[in-house]
Amino acid sequence: MTIDQKEETRDLIDAYMHLTKKVLPQLALSYERHWPVREDHCFQRIVLDTICGGVWYDHLSRPAYKYLSNDQAQRAVKLCQDIAEGRADLNQLNQQSLVWRGKSKNPS
Repeated sequence: MTIDQKEETRDLIDAYMHLTKKVLPQLALSYERHWPVREDHCFQRIVLDTICGGVWYDHLSRPAYKYLSNDQAQRAVKLCQDIAEGRADLNQLNQQSLVWRGKSKNPS
């Protein structure tokens, strides 16, 4: 990985952290949003589980943000943006995350 790629990955991870810690929780407070979660760690769980295709800590070391590849960081930022813009269904993504964790039944 070149220095430029490392910097790009770091920038993407910074964007992911900003989106999950500030932007999405702030949007969740809006009365127009009927999101199942409001806390930053919940957004991180959903996004990481989704990009990993299962429980994130089965795929990444902790803390996850330090171990995201460039591709994973790109997909995480894109998913956060899609959630914020209403292009991704946060209710469905949360439900799938809970299914992977054995905390919910598989959606029909």
